[in-house]
Amino acid sequence: MALWSTDPERLRDFYVRWFGATANDGYENPKKAFRSWFLRFGDGARVEVMQVPALATAATQPAVGYAHIALALGSESAVDELTARLRAAGVPIVDGPRRTGDGYYESVALDPDGNRIELTA
Repeated sequence: MALWSTDPERLRDFYVRWFGATANDGYENPKKAFRSWFLRFGDGARVEVMQVPALATAATQPAVGYAHIALALGSESAVDELTARLRAAGVPIVDGPRRTGDGYYESVALDPDGNRIELTA
């Protein structure tokens, strides 16, 4: 998965701090003013955080994105514990922890750019 950000360092640091991601050294293409970092999680999942300043101001940039990412934490207590730590640190929690209608135990947090993160058991 890849996420556009106006502050990719902030987003990188958020995922490293709260979800144990390991960041690469980053990549920059000065000609295109493009910057990105790959974040690797313990199970091999990766998220790329990227920035191209022109996209942030382009009038033709479509309003598209993703619904959420889901990170399986392994247990309901892990969901409860991380949700409590995030909330105490001022990270917005927009739902849960709760059991969903389809049987999942989850909470939903927002990263610094307002992207939804489902924390699941």
